[in-house]
Amino acid sequence: MRIAVTGSTGLIGSALVRSLLADGHEVVRLVRHRSRTGPQPDGSTAIGWNPLLGQVERDGLAGVEAVVHLAGAGVGDHRWTDSYKREIRESRALGTETLAVALAELKEPPRVLVSASAVGWYGQTGDRVIDEDSPAGRDFLAEVCVEWEAAARPAERAGIRVVHPRTGMVLSAAGGAGARLFPLFKLGLGGRLGNGRQYWSFISLADQVAALRFLIDRDDLSGAVNLTAPDPVTNAGLTAALGRALGRPTPFPVPEAVLKVVLGELAVEVVGSHRVVPRRLLDAGFRFAHPDVDSAVRAAL
Repeated sequence: MRIAVTGSTGLIGSALVRSLLADGHEVVRLVRHRSRTGPQPDGSTAIGWNPLLGQVERDGLAGVEAVVHLAGAGVGDHRWTDSYKREIRESRALGTETLAVALAELKEPPRVLVSASAVGWYGQTGDRVIDEDSPAGRDFLAEVCVEWEAAARPAERAGIRVVHPRTGMVLSAAGGAGARLFPLFKLGLGGRLGNGRQYWSFISLADQVAALRFLIDRDDLSGAVNLTAPDPVTNAGLTAALGRALGRPTPFPVPEAVLKVVLGELAVEVVGSHRVVPRRLLDAGFRFAHPDVDSAVRAAL
């Protein structure tokens, strides 16, 4: 199968591309730097696009059967200044619209667009169990996710099956939150964040990639699908799992007031709670390799 991927150099995108190539699929990467287009050392091909200017090399998308759209500015990469919040929003909404319009205008559009979203769609939900039927939240990330998903509508109107994987925290030592947390825990400097009672809906990197491929293949799935492990864990629970896996104490809690000083508005997400379950994924028969936090942490390490 010929599959196009945006965000292919990120944590999830690079793992997905490796998986697809290993199984003999043809991968087309969408990259923003024209100097990096053409055949790639790993056997994939790169074509150019400028998501903010609405530009895509449409000829390079000819024959593509599926598209996985993962590109977007990292939510935790910087403090949330007004300018960076605008970048977070525009990189998702404008990028998705650019891609969706380009796909809709192809002579032979792909059969599926898997267009990323996040569990932030639900807002802060405390300890309530949340599935895909739950309403959208009203905070900044929830508003971003609502716009993000809506931006894919041109593809949907063109008859393309559109799936929105609402992803939780991907546990990996190679990137994301794990790349920041794990080294501290290895040094014995880890601890809960805030009161530790907030739920973090996580998923292992291996399960994330497997679930994305599942969404590509399952013609009966469209709309929102939560990509989280079936058993969400509190921050204190994740802290304990990391301590067990590494054989290290976890004695250093970080008070919420300190997080607000260090992280600014982003601290709201760190101490916020999302107890999200993957009901539609489970109902469709997906099997998790790492369904609980201990197996996910071991896989990440």
